[in-house]
Amino acid sequence: MMSHPLLPKLRKLRLSGMVNTLDVRAAQAVERGLSPVEFLALLLDDELERRSQKRPSRRLSQSGCDSHKTLADFDFAAAPGVNGPLIRDLGTCTFMMRHENVLFSGPTGVGKSHLANALGVEALKREMKVLSYPLHHLLKNLHASRADGGYSRMLARVLKVDLLILDDFGLYPLSGQESQDLYEIISGRYERGSVIVSSNSAFREWPEVFHDDPLASAALDRLTHHAHTITIRGDSYRQRRRGKEGIGGSPASPAESKKP
Repeated sequence: MMSHPLLPKLRKLRLSGMVNTLDVRAAQAVERGLSPVEFLALLLDDELERRSQKRPSRRLSQSGCDSHKTLADFDFAAAPGVNGPLIRDLGTCTFMMRHENVLFSGPTGVGKSHLANALGVEALKREMKVLSYPLHHLLKNLHASRADGGYSRMLARVLKVDLLILDDFGLYPLSGQESQDLYEIISGRYERGSVIVSSNSAFREWPEVFHDDPLASAALDRLTHHAHTITIRGDSYRQRRRGKEGIGGSPASPAESKKP
């Protein structure tokens, strides 16, 4: 099929998938006496089906989410510091319909990034548009996009998706420009789209991430309004695994969660 004479033209029209069923459909057209329009309709149906099947994997790839970190794969029994009923309720994605945010805080290894990613996967299953980034990667990409004139286009994409996931908030200090860019993202999405944030820092420490106190106040006021704040306490899941193998570790304490 890769040498089919129509393949170059179909590729140019972005219809190269048609070549996979072209010969079969052509034989059917002769056998059934189909008209040219009926023959074309069959080929178009094949192309639509092919695109429909590819769409979920394409959305997943473009989102930056990890398909292996789902709610089904999360071991709630091994992470007693996680409020399971609340997380499963968030997994329905109804919070996104209300443009609410989800903010995770807790030490390294307690499952924040996994849960943030898992909620993104649930949104993708519902054909919502999702973008997931470590925060410092997103801000560096935005900065780099200024050099080639792509900043406005990239920022527009970040603002328009149904769900934006920002991982590792506060892991690195922000420059003045990065603080401004983050404020633009939070302000631009306020009451228009949901944001999930995960951070090793306690919520009271989040203002320190910003370069500017008034900017921090304005950004966090918008981020925490209509937000589910979830604090997960306990030892690292990886440390607990090591403990079971005889290297040490202690049980986790209960999680605290609230909705302002």
